[in-house]
Amino acid sequence: MTDHDHSHEPTASECADFLEQIVYFLDNELDTADCAAVQVHLDTCNPCLEKYDLQRTVKSIVARSCSEAAPADLRARVMMRVRQVQIEIRES
Repeated sequence: MTDHDHSHEPTASECADFLEQIVYFLDNELDTADCAAVQVHLDTCNPCLEKYDLQRTVKSIVARSCSEAAPADLRARVMMRVRQVQIEIRES
């Protein structure tokens, strides 16, 4: 038996807040308190749970599909651009 309060239906605003956090939740980028809050919400809100499951499935498919490494010249160009932006940020 759980201690979740099923009498409270989440509002659209509450769901929107939690849906914004789902990506971070999937990537384990939330602190413990936020992670627990998202989990409780998902345990009590089927529409958000369905959206979470969809996001998790898409993330899994993309991860499996992106097993190729970028060509060395592309990686070098990207790293050069990153360094340029870092220099620009430091100088501003």
